[in-house]
Amino acid sequence: MKKFRKVLDGLSSSSPGGVASPSCGSAAGTPTAHAPTPQDIHVQETLVSENFHICKTVRHGFPYQPTCLAFDPVQKILAIGSRTGGIRILGRPGVDCYSQHESGAAVLQLQFLINEGALVTACADDTLHLWNLRQRRPAILHSLKFNRERITFCHLPFQSKWLYVGTERGNTHIVNIESFVLSGYVIMWNKAIELATKAHPGPVVHLSDSPKDEGKLLIGFESGTVVQWDLRAKKVDFRIYYDEAIHSVSWHHEGKQFMCSHSDGSLTMWNLRNTARPIQITYPHGKILKDGRKESCKPILKVEYKTSRNSSEPYVIFSGGLSYDKSGGRRPTLTIMHGKAITVLEMDHPIVEFLVLCDTPYSNEVQDPYAVVVLLEKDFIVVDLTQSNFPIFENPYPMDIHESPVTCTAYFAECPPDIIPILYSIGAKQKKTGYSHKEWPVSGGTWTLGSQTYPEIIVTGHADGTVKFWDASAITLQMLYKLKTSKVFEKPKVGEGRAGELVEEDPYAVQMVSWCPHSRLFCVVGISAHVILYRFSKHDANTQIVSLEVRLQFDSEDVISPSEAENNPCFSDPSSHSPQPPGSPGSGTQDSLPCLKVKNRPVRMPPGYQAELVVQLQWVDGEPPQQITSLDINSAYGLLAFGNCNGLTVVDFLQKTILMCMGTLDLYGAADPYQRLTRSPRKNRQSTSGLTELSDNQVSMDMERSKSPTSDHVNGHCTSPTSQPCSVGKPRITGVPEGPRLTRRGPGRPPFRKAQSAACMEISLPVSSHTEESRENSFSRSRSSSVSSIDRDTKESVTTLQFGESYGRKGDALPTACLWVGTSLGVVLLLPISIPTEEEERMEEPITMGPSGTVLMLKGSVLRFAFLDCGGALIQSPYEVWRDPNGPEDPDRPRRRKLVNFSPSSSQEACSDGHLAVVCSEKQAKVILMPTQAVLFTHNITESSFLLRADVVSVCNSVCLACFCANGHIMTLSLPSLRPLMDINYLPLTDLRIARTFVFTNGGQALYLSSPTEIQRLTYSQEMTDNLQDMLGELFTPIETPEAQNKGFLKGFFGGNAQTFDREELFGEAAAGKASRSLAQHIPGPMGLENMKTAAGGVVGDLARARIALDQRGERLGELEERTALMMNSAETFSTHAHQVMLKQKDKKWYQL
Repeated sequence: MKKFRKVLDGLSSSSPGGVASPSCGSAAGTPTAHAPTPQDIHVQETLVSENFHICKTVRHGFPYQPTCLAFDPVQKILAIGSRTGGIRILGRPGVDCYSQHESGAAVLQLQFLINEGALVTACADDTLHLWNLRQRRPAILHSLKFNRERITFCHLPFQSKWLYVGTERGNTHIVNIESFVLSGYVIMWNKAIELATKAHPGPVVHLSDSPKDEGKLLIGFESGTVVQWDLRAKKVDFRIYYDEAIHSVSWHHEGKQFMCSHSDGSLTMWNLRNTARPIQITYPHGKILKDGRKESCKPILKVEYKTSRNSSEPYVIFSGGLSYDKSGGRRPTLTIMHGKAITVLEMDHPIVEFLVLCDTPYSNEVQDPYAVVVLLEKDFIVVDLTQSNFPIFENPYPMDIHESPVTCTAYFAECPPDIIPILYSIGAKQKKTGYSHKEWPVSGGTWTLGSQTYPEIIVTGHADGTVKFWDASAITLQMLYKLKTSKVFEKPKVGEGRAGELVEEDPYAVQMVSWCPHSRLFCVVGISAHVILYRFSKHDANTQIVSLEVRLQFDSEDVISPSEAENNPCFSDPSSHSPQPPGSPGSGTQDSLPCLKVKNRPVRMPPGYQAELVVQLQWVDGEPPQQITSLDINSAYGLLAFGNCNGLTVVDFLQKTILMCMGTLDLYGAADPYQRLTRSPRKNRQSTSGLTELSDNQVSMDMERSKSPTSDHVNGHCTSPTSQPCSVGKPRITGVPEGPRLTRRGPGRPPFRKAQSAACMEISLPVSSHTEESRENSFSRSRSSSVSSIDRDTKESVTTLQFGESYGRKGDALPTACLWVGTSLGVVLLLPISIPTEEEERMEEPITMGPSGTVLMLKGSVLRFAFLDCGGALIQSPYEVWRDPNGPEDPDRPRRRKLVNFSPSSSQEACSDGHLAVVCSEKQAKVILMPTQAVLFTHNITESSFLLRADVVSVCNSVCLACFCANGHIMTLSLPSLRPLMDINYLPLTDLRIARTFVFTNGGQALYLSSPTEIQRLTYSQEMTDNLQDMLGELFTPIETPEAQNKGFLKGFFGGNAQTFDREELFGEAAAGKASRSLAQHIPGPMGLENMKTAAGGVVGDLARARIALDQRGERLGELEERTALMMNSAETFSTHAHQVMLKQKDKKWYQL
């Protein structure tokens, strides 16, 4: 541990690149009698670099762009491959593992080594990989890279160590799974087809061994040729030719017939006794037309032919095959044929693959299917086959995160312990019904609740206006509660003015959320420039939603008259914010109206979050309001603040009034550090001026700021997480006089084309070029696409807000309620607030607030505020203890507000009054001593890039500043000394989706949207990294392989295998020789297969195996004892019978016998 005692007067002026300001240096003011001085600050910091380590923990959500599917019927675990090279392995709830191929090549096929704890993946770069699943984080054991042939299909027989690999050239190779080396045994395509055949049969699309004889391999070629190859005799048993291309083949379990699916929507059944023609051809969805022709149908991509003990009729399950006439208006289908019953299940998304789950792993036994796993492009369902109506199972995994595209995220660790059960109980009433009553069939692996768990909640906002609360405790994810913000508004109707233009868009998309878990207040900002305040209640209510409308549209004017040159801040006069009647002089039909219409009737609200107040920004001069860029809410003060590129609005949500509505310039008062043209509220006429003008001496500063841009433009509107300039479009040409605004939106045009979900932000990134330069600079180029227009065409946006107990002025002796305001020009403003203390006065007396004249400066757009006491502990914002607004009233005990206040004076007695303010911008961080406003510490975080996210978080019983940079670096700084603790290049490429969704939280955790459908969680704490192994689930559980069924004597004699099949004797090096070295290259993994079987998944695995071995030994000893007793009994019986026969026959003569 290291003690820091810093006395750095005027540090800001001496820091390289610092912005000098009279209010920033400690020498600028004299401390008050009770205020601490820099010499009094004595903080003992405990965090060191060894406390930090970056590690991915778990990935939630639906696998993005899935490609294939596999299932282990003994271990009961399921694997999903993706186009980006990812593998997702799922078991029972809590067993959820994500692994990634380093190459990033698409996964074409997956093959489990059934009950062996291993998985084979075939990738698009023609490489086979063997994964070890006997450890909590799977690792590659071997890789085999094919050099001259493309892999098209793989097949691994049960309990075999030889993998059949089909290629695009039509050849079939054989790989030893243990050594991952090619066998010299090869089935060449020209040997498999007849010599008279001139055409190439096409790629191998199917491989399977005969259930009747493992020495016979069925090979399906794309052209329609099917060959059964005798592995022992190295010759063809039979060949089948069909006119239509083959997509899949499925055996009957007896091995006497098989079924093929074809490209014309037909199913053909073939019998091995007569392979000249199929015994049956069916078009399940094709009808015979009047002229005798059959309807043309889509291909049947896959068919499964399964038998059942409970029914003499087999199951035939397939995907596709609809007629082209019907398929135009039909959704993708899965068809289940059982006898004469045909059930067609319509899917919401195209089917990628499906698997039929059966009780037995043996292909030569009655299969008894019990479920169908269906992998869709954007969903994952399991159908119950044991019930006649085929219901689906309730999915225990969070596969519906992307139900509507995610637009924002929030992460809350160490929540109050009662909040999760309450949200779950309310959300349980929202769940759908009609699911199968059986248990989820994918039940493999083991998972136990870790010892170091605490309540965590993730909140996601979506493009359709929904907000979802997720229980993220113990690295799992479970839906708690779903809130639909669109229910607050009337539905837009087609042709009804401006609302008609929004019908095709996402007007309710959530931009940001603010949640206080203690008071349970929840605030949502929507893309239509609206803010909704919710209160939580356990009871339903029938209430009227209060709606406030704000006119927040300020601009500089080209010609400023004396009357217009006066600043006109709008203070707490609610009447001044009443909407102007449409059609008034100088206003368009859209003016003084919000984008959406709030329901003006009493609304029934179920238990949960209930809307109390809606604040909307109005249209002005035919232009829509600018999107909101910052938000904060404080339940103790009863105040809500939000800002955009025009200014700041503060709302008193207890009195339901607008407290303040000011342009950004007006917040400075007389302390504006820039010399700018006077700004006045926009008049009701079309302005031809540019945006806020800076004087000539500020041009150089703006040019410097353009090197670290603070704004994005995606699809013509702002998406920056830190600031949103109002101008969008072409950059302004230097030296050309300003004319009319070129990119002005037309009257009535909504402020967005489509709700920019965080999931689709990457559309502006370059995708055609894959050079290293483009990968490194794609995000920066996107972010700076309109940098040159920032110089003179940018308004000063309000980028961050924070309520708290602080000192508004240097001379203040006691802390008061304050609002800290950060802007896109790196300016920090303080607004003191005077709030009545008595509850009765609070509900009636007006609150006063206004600019204090305090101005602090940083480089870059301000991102975050936080407050520490003089001992370095984090000061939380005051809050109101939750009480149910609709709960029963007690006449004897009137309900009063209960406030919890963390004032600086009460949190640190040793340092008298005063506190430390941590201010972080996209370039710089400062720690400022209040109320003297002395800058104690300054750190220039980055020069070449800029921060996207910064949070002050608690880690290891201390606090630090965690930062995420646009170049992919994750950094942590100690507090208050701002000493660098960690700087790791975590993401080589950062796109806008990640930029909008990355968030830190307490406990050393963070998350971001890694794909449009998945949330990636990570930790930057060494302590959590060390404990991660105990928190993850075990993929492999020691289970005894089920024994094969005993066949009857006649069946085994006449229909069984004629001889045992020794693959080693055929495929081994002694018999088949070595394969060509140029054909494939073996790449060894970090550990060999011999270590795989001995590698335990921890001590739990060893104990489990030992217990199972003891149980098996005990069972065998018990069986032996029973058999011994039976033998003794039979021996005694035989002895008795022999003795009786002897006595009966001993006196008889020989001729009497």
